[in-house]
Amino acid sequence: MNFQQFLSAPVFQKAHRDLMERELAGPVDLPRAADLHITRDMYLEAESRGLTLSELLETAEYDPSAPDSVLDAFERQLALAGIRLGGKNPTTVDQFYQKAATLMPEFILREIKKGQAMRPELGALIANSTVVAGNRYTPFHVATGAHLSLRPIGEGAEIPQVVVTEQNHAINVPEYGLGLKASYKSLRYRTTAQFRVLLWYIGFRLQTDKIGLAVDCLINGDGNENPAAVINNETSGTLTYDDLITLWAQFAPFEMNALVGHINNLKTILTLEEFKDPLAGFRFQNKGELFSPLGATLIRCDTVPTDYLVGLDSRFAVEEIITQPLMVEYDKIIEQRFEEAVVTEAVAYAKIINEASAVLDIVHT
Repeated sequence: MNFQQFLSAPVFQKAHRDLMERELAGPVDLPRAADLHITRDMYLEAESRGLTLSELLETAEYDPSAPDSVLDAFERQLALAGIRLGGKNPTTVDQFYQKAATLMPEFILREIKKGQAMRPELGALIANSTVVAGNRYTPFHVATGAHLSLRPIGEGAEIPQVVVTEQNHAINVPEYGLGLKASYKSLRYRTTAQFRVLLWYIGFRLQTDKIGLAVDCLINGDGNENPAAVINNETSGTLTYDDLITLWAQFAPFEMNALVGHINNLKTILTLEEFKDPLAGFRFQNKGELFSPLGATLIRCDTVPTDYLVGLDSRFAVEEIITQPLMVEYDKIIEQRFEEAVVTEAVAYAKIINEASAVLDIVHT
C-alpha cells in the first residue's frame, strides 16, 4: 500500500475523524502541567527508567492524569505551548519548533505509534509481547503429547506432567531502523495536521513489516528446528472449501482462529460459494471488513508465499520479544530541526507451541 492508497483507506479516515473530535474537546485544567519545563534531561530520565516521555509525565512526581481527563499529560504540554494539531488553524512545523522544540521528538514517536495501531492485525497473531533485557533470548520448549491428558491417578501411579525446558538455540533480537530524512525547508510551512499523516503512514508500514516477521516465524520457525507442519491440499493449484476444512481439522485440541495469506489466496476464499453469506458480503462492501471463515480471522500478509495459507491458534502459537521499544533520536530532532529522524526498535518472534500453527500448501508436486 503506497501513501496515496493509505490516505483513502478506511483505517486512516476513522483515525482522522477520532482525533479531530478530540481536538475540539472542551477546556482543560492545566495548573500542574504549567509547573513543568520539558528538557533533554527529561528524555534522558525517561530512557533510564525504560519509559517514554509521555509515560514519565504520567508518573506521580510529574503530572498524572485524572480518570476523567480529556487530555493526557503530554497533550496538556502541547495545549500549554499553544500547539494545535487540527481544527481550522493547525500549528505549522516551524511554529511548533518556535514554541516547544523539545516536544517534537515525543510528538513524532506518538504519531508513529498511532500509525502502528492502524494495523491491529499483529495483535491477532501473537500470544503475548514481552520486553526483555539483552539482545538474545532463549524460547522455552513445551513437551506436548498424549501424556498430558487428564486421567485418574491410582495409588503410587505417576502424575502427568507438563515438561518445560529451554530450546537448544537462543534467538538474536535484531535492531531495525528507519531514517526519515527531510529538509527543514520542505516541512517548516506544513501544518502539524499534514505532518502527522506522514508519521501515521510510517508507523503503518513498520507494523506491516512486523506482521511479515511474525508470519515468517510461524512458517519457518525461530531457528530451533520448529517450522510449521505443512499439509498438501487435495488438488495442486486449486483452493477449495474442503481444503480449508482439512487445515481446520489439524488443530485439535487447538482452534484455528486466524488464517494468514497473500491477497490472491484471500480473494479466492472470499469468492468461494460456501462463504457467500449476504451479511458478510454487505459488511465487506460497506466497511471493507473481512468475514471469518470457519471462525478464523482473515489476515492479509503479502510476504506469505503465494502457494501457502497459514493457520494458527493465536493464543499459543508465537510470542513477540522486544529488547528495545520503538524510539526516536531526540537530540538530532531538537538540535537540527528535523534534518533526519531515526526511528529504531529491536524485536523478534519465537514459537511457543509448534502444534498451534500449520501451513496449507496449495501448489505442490
